[in-house]
Amino acid sequence: MKSKLKLHGFNNLTKTLSFNIYDICYAQTPQDQQAYVEYINQEYDAARLTQILTDVVDIIGANILNIARQDYEPQGASVTILISEQPVTPTDSQIEESPGPLPDTILAHLDKSHITVHTYPEIHPDNGIATFRVDIDVSTCGVISPLKALNYLIHQFDSDIVTVDYRVRGFTRDIEGRKHFIDHEINSIQNYLSDDTRGAYQMLDVNVYQENLFHTKMLLKQFELDNYLFGDATNNLSSQQREQVTERVRHEMLEIFYGRNVA
Repeated sequence: MKSKLKLHGFNNLTKTLSFNIYDICYAQTPQDQQAYVEYINQEYDAARLTQILTDVVDIIGANILNIARQDYEPQGASVTILISEQPVTPTDSQIEESPGPLPDTILAHLDKSHITVHTYPEIHPDNGIATFRVDIDVSTCGVISPLKALNYLIHQFDSDIVTVDYRVRGFTRDIEGRKHFIDHEINSIQNYLSDDTRGAYQMLDVNVYQENLFHTKMLLKQFELDNYLFGDATNNLSSQQREQVTERVRHEMLEIFYGRNVA
């Protein structure tokens, strides 16, 4: 068993886990397309996203300092949570001066550690393809690892395509003064995925080990068209239309997965 790294002072490494999660569907009519956007806005409003991120805080063992959230018109939502590795206890003088929330100076001092989420529902103007994108960042400073929340976040959304980036920045020092630019072993984000997640997705890695940069793309293996239809399209498509829609949906998924237009 590897011995625990003995540090001089605080662990100054910043570990950031970033997601782009995509859910794809086909909505045949303008009415169904609008209904899909409304469904997404209700299913993943700021209140629901706040609960998901609060669960993440518990999973990684952090403490909440501040929550800001916003629903947007006509669509989308955002949530930001400032977190700390250890509970922050105000002094008696701070309590007397500012009862309730902690002073802004404390929040600013710890703003390297945060969790954010932003949602982006979007509809293709011509072919009925609707794309729901969720951007999530979990950034921690210290011994807390955002990788603990990896599987939970993937399973909280209908994740057809997932792009994950993990980066360790800065350095910390051991008691002998030597710099350490990473404090744990990793050669792929896939190391931290559960067996069921690895089995469900086709995955592609692009890693830059010497820079502590790790990148994984994930594409859901199993494809059943009925899982991608919304509204009238669930019952009204002919066999020929189903073939056409299948091609459109798969084409959309492949372009997102590879990050380029596919002929």
